[in-house]
Amino acid sequence: MEVQESPWQAHVGAGDSPAPESPRRPSANLHSMDTQPMTTDRKEPIYLFSEKQVAEKSALARHFLDNRTRLNENVDKADNFLVKRFYNLDHNAYLEGAVPAKYKELMGLVASVSLRCDDCITYHAIQSYRLGVTRAEQEEAINVALVIGGSIVIPHLRRAYELLTELYFA
Repeated sequence: MEVQESPWQAHVGAGDSPAPESPRRPSANLHSMDTQPMTTDRKEPIYLFSEKQVAEKSALARHFLDNRTRLNENVDKADNFLVKRFYNLDHNAYLEGAVPAKYKELMGLVASVSLRCDDCITYHAIQSYRLGVTRAEQEEAINVALVIGGSIVIPHLRRAYELLTELYFA
């Protein structure tokens, strides 16, 4: 049995003309499918707790925040243009926008647990706490990460729970 090429497949690689529109091929204008305009409004999130308040509540958080500040001072002294650009990108990704900052921090927490980065887990757990995320919400996010990452994330989950215990019950 011979398989016939679709009109679109016949043009792939031809380079002389674009492929014709077909019901199976989406329009080149992907934004035409959006029902909401893309927002460019970004703003700083409103934190319920300062870093100082978090540090006073949790020894683990205090140690992390102090160490992070000290290490960032070394990075700042290097005055590296590319590092500054990356830090700016990272900062802007977590601003309030179409997706609220608290959900972005929870996404960061899931990714961090899945990737097994203890510093990242601590950072996103603290930021989530500062934004008013409940312990139950953080635990559900960590549950998603456990499903994604498997049993290898359990040691990181244990350390995350230790921090959550200090933040929410201290």
